[in-house]
Amino acid sequence: MRLTPRLLLASALQPPKSSPLTRPAALALLPPIPLYRRLLRAHRKHLPHELRLLGDEYVRAEFRAHRDVENPAHLIGFLTEWQLYAQKIEGDSWVGEKLDQGKLEKMSDEQLGQLYELMRAIQKRGAGEEPGSS
Repeated sequence: MRLTPRLLLASALQPPKSSPLTRPAALALLPPIPLYRRLLRAHRKHLPHELRLLGDEYVRAEFRAHRDVENPAHLIGFLTEWQLYAQKIEGDSWVGEKLDQGKLEKMSDEQLGQLYELMRAIQKRGAGEEPGSS
């Protein structure tokens, strides 16, 4: 992932407050490496051991898979979603929360497949099975 200063600046700029109906200003995005470290720290502090192992493995795989992304829109979306995830984990607001229907509808078939595999891995760990065995 190559994060240029211009890309960071663009993500941190606030939209003009011309109307009371405008969205609140977005927080500045963390660069990839500090965000990656924050995620691993959040897992270490806030997740049970089994979920931490699964979460760390997933974070590592996703950051490796997106290492060479050049499209700024994809990069900003990727970093934004992981930063929101980190905030939820740190605030314990994720417990019992369901996925937003709008986000599910926007997911590609590949993303839905990944989500299904993640769900299966969590279910297998909960049942005491190893994720690779079926």
